[in-house]
Amino acid sequence: MFSNAATHHSHRVTADLKHLLLLQAQARTLQLPSARRALRQRRGGHHSVMRGRGMSLAEVRPYQPGDDVRRIDWRVTARRQEPHTRVYEEERERPVLILCDLGASLFFASEGSYKQVRAAELSALLAWVAHGSGDQAGGIVFGGDTTEIIRPSRRRRSVMQLLNALAAHQRTQPGVAPEPAGEGLNEALTEARRIVHTGSRVFVISDFQGADSDTRSLLASLATHNQVTAVRLTDPLDDQLPDHGDYAVSGAAGTLWFNGDDRALQKAWREGAQARHTALETLVRQTGCSLMTLATGEDPVALMHGLTSAGGRLL
Repeated sequence: MFSNAATHHSHRVTADLKHLLLLQAQARTLQLPSARRALRQRRGGHHSVMRGRGMSLAEVRPYQPGDDVRRIDWRVTARRQEPHTRVYEEERERPVLILCDLGASLFFASEGSYKQVRAAELSALLAWVAHGSGDQAGGIVFGGDTTEIIRPSRRRRSVMQLLNALAAHQRTQPGVAPEPAGEGLNEALTEARRIVHTGSRVFVISDFQGADSDTRSLLASLATHNQVTAVRLTDPLDDQLPDHGDYAVSGAAGTLWFNGDDRALQKAWREGAQARHTALETLVRQTGCSLMTLATGEDPVALMHGLTSAGGRLL
């Protein structure tokens, strides 16, 4: 926790249930054409990296001229010694599973709202949009003493259970002891593999501290039959220290002081941050998932532009 993080209304430390409930109104605006145009203007030249709405396999048939070569089924092609392609049909109802990390490292921000708040806000928006579109919504909230699992369903009750879990797991003070890096994330991914249905839309929202080879394996397995997006939570202080003055940072290990005038420390911090970013980008690319970033100073509603279609449905 950076010592001078703001705490007024627009810069939240925690996200209570009332705040998450009010996000339903913002989720509804994503379906309005005027709101969509405004979001595009705010997002500037950013474009979506999504692959489109979920599809279910209808059949495998011989390849025909004009078929998308990316949908060739190489196993069937090898077995029958003739090119075959997969034909899909759009799913009318799709399970949406949201994995939300609320671990100790997310009780932090140097600007905007704390990472745990942004994680909860984005999770709530995704759940409200899924529910409003007729999709099944559910989630896994992890990183605390307990892990909450809400299986996807079309009922509003499932959204309420997820929102209650997001609010209940908000931290009000740093953890009293360091948590094993990556352990909560890998456990949540293991649970996701257990409950997810083929063809689901999966979001993993975390700072991905401690992501390792097990994380890569679990994500790859999850992405084999599902569309998975990893959303990395970031803060400016993750990448760059203040360039002058003395500062205090408090966390599970206690309070640490550093001097912003220390150029060697500045350089080591930047290089370490870049190495972590590169490692995560490589890991996610190898799993077949897509990667997006949400900063503590960014409004999650703006990020939703890259996650929803023109009709306001999750891509």
